[in-house]
Amino acid sequence: MFENIVDCMHDWVRVIDLNDNIIYVNKAMAKALNENPIGKKCYKAFERDIPCEKCVSRATIATGQPQQQEELIHNRTFSVMSSPIKDKDGNIIAVVEVLRDITEMKKLQKAIINQNKKLKSELNIAKKLQYSLLPKEIPNEYVEFSYIYKPCDTLGGDFLDIFKIDTSHIGVYIADVSGHGVAASMLTVFLRSSIDKTIISPASALKKLYIEFNNNFSDQDLYITIFYAIFDITSNTLVYSNAGLNVSPIVLNPYTKTFKLLRVPGIPISNWVENPSYEDKKLILQNRDKLFLYTDGIVELKNNKNEQFGENRLIGVLQGNVESPGVILDRIIKAASEFAGIERYNNAADDITMALLEIKNSKD
Repeated sequence: MFENIVDCMHDWVRVIDLNDNIIYVNKAMAKALNENPIGKKCYKAFERDIPCEKCVSRATIATGQPQQQEELIHNRTFSVMSSPIKDKDGNIIAVVEVLRDITEMKKLQKAIINQNKKLKSELNIAKKLQYSLLPKEIPNEYVEFSYIYKPCDTLGGDFLDIFKIDTSHIGVYIADVSGHGVAASMLTVFLRSSIDKTIISPASALKKLYIEFNNNFSDQDLYITIFYAIFDITSNTLVYSNAGLNVSPIVLNPYTKTFKLLRVPGIPISNWVENPSYEDKKLILQNRDKLFLYTDGIVELKNNKNEQFGENRLIGVLQGNVESPGVILDRIIKAASEFAGIERYNNAADDITMALLEIKNSKD
């Protein structure tokens, strides 16, 4: 019965005595070797003149424990598992080897490793592209601007930009694309290239972006949430609109200790409706007012009690802080990381993106 079971196995099976002699092989092994190797030395069956340098069966005899290793036999790779055979008194009297041909599996593993290396290289190129699109220069001497951008994956779904529209207007937006990875990052590239930076109305620009999105991605499940604001340095006003961003940007003044949440509804850039409506709102700014933009990654950080960092704690860090935008953002990161018990934002579950724009002076 036992021999019939073993003979039905596709793997090779052989039994070797303590003197390296083969005392049994199953049918699969005998057929593959094209002979009956019983009585031969175990290594002679594989056309070797001396025992293997690291003999798995000798290791089994020495340790009394099963051993496994890979061996090259007739230009094929085998996984060899050797187990001890013991008599009724517990003495090892032989070993049984099961040899499985893993050549194709090893080729597949190598192909997967090479493909992963290629994918990693391509992801790094895409990452460099995405980072290269982030703002590098402040477009006007009347504002001070700083940001933090930290994707939770190699490629992020968050994005932001600040740019000069004309001599009197500065545009700034922050966006959060659903999901992460390549698809989300490619939508951030679409966003930067497609948003019309000549339109003075944020609502009109978002409406045009919505149409452009549906001309190209109407069959996709992804969507973009974006808050877009335009600062008029001649009138010291901020006009803003929102397409579904689920957190409210904040205008605050550390000297007067006042703040305002910029809440305005709007449909995300998506294929959800045929004719979305976006609304422009206007706010008169004071010197040293700050505009804080962020996505939900920072407020949704949780502590060990499953409590979120939240909007109130965020405002608490912002209020009364007269330091530069870059220093303030670092303070927010420190406070949120300590709250969540993580090392800065390196272990965050979502993208962390924030920006702070300070109105330094109005144009005469």
